[in-house]
Amino acid sequence: MGQSASTQSIKALSCSSSSSSSSRRARFVSAAIGQPAAMTKGELPWCEDATGLSARDYTSELPDECLALVFQSLGSADRKQCSLVCKRWLVIDGQNRHRIALDARAGLRDAVPGIFARFDAVAKLALKCERRAESIGDEALVLIAARCPNLTRLKLRSCHAITDAGMAAVAELCAVLRKLSVGSCTFGFKGIEAVVRGCSHLEELSIKRLRGLPPALGANETDNKIFASTSLRSICLKELYHGLCFAPLISGSSNLKTLKLIRCSGDWDRLLEDIADEVPGVTEIHLEKLQVSDRGLAALCSCVDLEILHLVKTPECTDIGLSAMAERCHLLRKIHIDGWKTNRIGDEGLIAIAKQCPNLQELVLIAVNPTVRSLGHIASNCRNLERLAICGSDTFGDAEITCIASKCMALKKLCIKGCPVSDHGMEALAEGCPKLVKVKVKKCQGVTPEFAGWLMACREGMVAVNLDTAAQTEQPEPSIGESGALENNEQLIDQIGVVDLHPSGSSSRPLPWKVRMGFFAGKNFVVSTIRRWSHGSSNSNHT
Repeated sequence: MGQSASTQSIKALSCSSSSSSSSRRARFVSAAIGQPAAMTKGELPWCEDATGLSARDYTSELPDECLALVFQSLGSADRKQCSLVCKRWLVIDGQNRHRIALDARAGLRDAVPGIFARFDAVAKLALKCERRAESIGDEALVLIAARCPNLTRLKLRSCHAITDAGMAAVAELCAVLRKLSVGSCTFGFKGIEAVVRGCSHLEELSIKRLRGLPPALGANETDNKIFASTSLRSICLKELYHGLCFAPLISGSSNLKTLKLIRCSGDWDRLLEDIADEVPGVTEIHLEKLQVSDRGLAALCSCVDLEILHLVKTPECTDIGLSAMAERCHLLRKIHIDGWKTNRIGDEGLIAIAKQCPNLQELVLIAVNPTVRSLGHIASNCRNLERLAICGSDTFGDAEITCIASKCMALKKLCIKGCPVSDHGMEALAEGCPKLVKVKVKKCQGVTPEFAGWLMACREGMVAVNLDTAAQTEQPEPSIGESGALENNEQLIDQIGVVDLHPSGSSSRPLPWKVRMGFFAGKNFVVSTIRRWSHGSSNSNHT
C-alpha cells in the first residue's frame, strides 16, 4: 500500500465509525481544518466524526513509542498531515524527527526558536541556501547549535554569511558531531580547524569549494597546520584552489580509511608519500583530475590494506606507477581507471594488476585500450571478478569479448560502451560466463538489436540484456564524482530497462544465429530489474 493508504489507516484507527456510509469517512475535526486539536494525552480520549457523533480515540491506548514507529514508516507529506491530528501526535512527531533540512536564507533566524522548540531531538541537519540569496549568519548558526546539542551530522551549502567564528561555536556546542559536509561557503581554514579540534568524535569531513582559503596559505606554513585527528575515518576534498593546506590534517589522521581528492590544484605527490609513511591503514583512495605522477602512485605500495582505487583523468600516471603500486597492494578488489585517451595506462599496468591482485572483484576501464594479452591474465588470475565495464576502448573487440566469455567464470555483470565489438564476438556469451546475470551494451555499432533477444533465448531468460543502439542521442562522457560512482554511466552500468527488437533490414548479412532464431525479430522483450551495483566499501552510518 502507498503512503496515502498508510495515512488513511491511521485515521481509521483514530476514530471508530458509525454504521452509516458517512460515518465511515470519520476524521478528526482538527485534521479537517489543518490545526492540532486541543485534546492532550491526559484528557478524555474522544473525537468527533463528520456526523457530529462522538467516537473513542483508540490510539490513546498506544504507547508513544508505538506511534513513533508508525510515523517513521510514513513519507514526509503523510507524516506532516498526521502531526496535525492532535497535540499528542504533534509532540510525538516532533520528538522523533531526527533528520531535517531547512532553507538557510536570512529569514530563518527569526524562525529558529519555534522550529527547534518542536523538533528538539534533531541529530542530522542540512542548511541549504540559494546561491544568490542572503544566507543565515553566525548568530542564527549559534542559536541552532545551542538547540541541537546531540547533532551528529551537519551539512552546509552556500551559507555565505557564516564565518570562522560561527564554526567555532558549532565545535563548542556540538561536541558529538561525527560528520561535517560544507560546500560553497566563504569561511576558511580556521573554521575547519576549530571543528576538527573541538569535535573529538568527528569521523567524516567533506569540503567542496571552500572560498575562504587565503592564496598565501600553504602546507608548509606551521602557523596554519591543523592538529592531527585520531577520529577521522574519511576525508573528501573537492574543487579547492588551495586544498594542500589540509595536507597536514590528512597525513596526521592516523586512522584514516577513505581519501578522496577531486579536482584540487597543486602537486599532490608529496602528500601521497606522506600518507604511505603516516597512514598505512588507508583502504580507499579516489584521485580525479589531480597533478599526481608515478612518483605518488608508486608510494601507495606501502598502503598494503588498500582495497579500492579510483584513478580518473590523471595524465601523468602510467603503467610504471600502476605496476609499482600493485607490487604490494594485493588486497585490491575494486579498480576504476579513466585513461582520458592518453594511452599511458594499458596492457603492462593491467597485467601487473592481474598478477598481484587476485582478489579483484570489480574493474572499470574508461578510455583505456586493453587487449587479449592483458585481459587473458585478468581472466585467468582474478577468479573472483564479478563486474566488468569497458567504455570508449579502441581495442576491445571480438577477440577480447571471446576471451572474457571463455575465462571469466565468476563474471555476473558486463557493460560495454563505444567499443568495436560485433554480433559475431558477442555470440561467445551464449555459452561462456556461467554466472552472468546482466549485460549492457551501448553505442557499439557492430551489435544489432536482434542480438538481445537471441542471447536471452539462449540463456533461457536467466540473463537480463539491455541494448542501446549507436543511433540514439549522445550522452556526456562518463566521469567519476565525489561519491566514487560513474556519474554519467549510471544508466549504463546500474540500470536495466526495456529492450526493443526491430526486424533487421533486408540488406544486412544474416549471421547463423539470426537464421536459427529469426522468429525473435520484431518482438519486445521486457527485462527484469536487477539490483544496483555496489559502489565503494559498505561503511556503517551512525544514526
